[in-house]
Amino acid sequence: MLFNSADFLIFFPIVTLMYFIIPAKAKNYWLLIASYFFYMCWNPKYIILLFTSTVITFISGLAIEFISGKEYDFKKEKTYKNLVVAASFTLNLGLLFYFKYINFALDIMSHILGAVGIHMTVPAFDIILPVGISFYTFQALSYTMDVYRGEIYAEKNFFRYALFVSFFPQLVAGPIERSKNLLKQLAVPKAYDYDNVRTGLLTMLWGYFIKLVIADRMAIIVDNVYADLENYHGMVLVVASLAFTIQIYCDFMGYSIIAKGAAKVLGMELMENFHMPYFADSIKDFWRRWHISLSSWLRDYLYIPLGGNRKGTARKYFNLLLTFFVSGLWHGANITFVVWGLFHGIIQVIEDIFRKVFGNVSEQITNKNLALLWKGINIVKTFIIANIGWVFFRSETIGQALWVLKNSLKLDNVKSFITGGGIYALGVNKVGLVVMITAFILLFVCSLIKEKKIAPIEWISSKNFIIRYAIYWTIVTLIVFSLDLNGQEFIYFQF
Repeated sequence: MLFNSADFLIFFPIVTLMYFIIPAKAKNYWLLIASYFFYMCWNPKYIILLFTSTVITFISGLAIEFISGKEYDFKKEKTYKNLVVAASFTLNLGLLFYFKYINFALDIMSHILGAVGIHMTVPAFDIILPVGISFYTFQALSYTMDVYRGEIYAEKNFFRYALFVSFFPQLVAGPIERSKNLLKQLAVPKAYDYDNVRTGLLTMLWGYFIKLVIADRMAIIVDNVYADLENYHGMVLVVASLAFTIQIYCDFMGYSIIAKGAAKVLGMELMENFHMPYFADSIKDFWRRWHISLSSWLRDYLYIPLGGNRKGTARKYFNLLLTFFVSGLWHGANITFVVWGLFHGIIQVIEDIFRKVFGNVSEQITNKNLALLWKGINIVKTFIIANIGWVFFRSETIGQALWVLKNSLKLDNVKSFITGGGIYALGVNKVGLVVMITAFILLFVCSLIKEKKIAPIEWISSKNFIIRYAIYWTIVTLIVFSLDLNGQEFIYFQF
């Protein structure tokens, strides 16, 4: 069930209304039933995977707490706990590997064997990727680690824990919530709150605007170009690359905002998953702002346990590259995602070496205007680097990505593209272009407001009646104009 579908527009009001009507003791049970129904709308049989992951991590938490309560010596206690964590990770990641990576791994093995002269027929498994499996697996595993570290209690109520893993607003595409945040909130059923409902609905409205009006329109350009790449070069490929850079941001952020808004209506606070990533002045800063729930998960549960930056420069860079290798692989079973992840890791290593050699240039500039100029240059540089990375992310093969980058340099058609209405040949009409530009300006203004640490919804709410409702109706009108009740799937559902 897509957020941008007629089914969800029926499902969500019913779930919300019932949640606030029924007794407090039944609220979590109702949300659990709704969440399982929500997930089963894609493929009912894969609910078994969600349930299995839930059971494994629930038992692992109880086992860790049980071991902690026994009078073992420190070494024996740590050994037993490590075994429980290892079992939880092995079983969960084993399921993830089979359903997401088995064919990819067999294909890589076949190529390696072929390179050394061993040729064999490798079977291909006919497996449909369970939607959201990477998200809920990582969320469940973070609970195991949090209990292991003593950062949260082991949940005794299975149904409450099952709801934590399956909470429908963020189940299939995040954010990847932490037990320290969401599980604790679920312990106290929420009563109806006008401010929560109002803020949540406005937040959802903004998310729909970003997805339907911007991301889906950018998708038209991207899909048309990538469907016929060999017939394009120069300015068309540059525009398509920029369009995908905007599309993937607005598509994924749109989902995260709708999820955050839906949870807010129900009285829950989800973590922020994006913070103006294209205003970042370095790739390191970009990853502080992009898909924050994943980047912080990888930092806390992979990079730091590997040693982080505590074991020398060489080890630090190895840990960094391994973390970004995992980040790329997490996104999909394709070498292009691995290269995309390693590309970001390598750029971070280069940035770190630059800082070691030249120091922090920003802190050395005392003139405010020069400092602002330097920051602007770095923002543009980071945006270009991120855009190059997205070419690998969008392409089906490394060869295709390199072809796009190479042919993007043939800028002999800039004038003809601009004056000849080249954008209209990519599936966007004049009205659509005006809508897209208007929407983008609105997004940019709101991004500037948020960059100044001002909540856009509160900023709009503080304006007078005319301005406030002019903005609301502009957003609603653009959404209605762009509405497709069949729903275009969110990009990150495939991960």
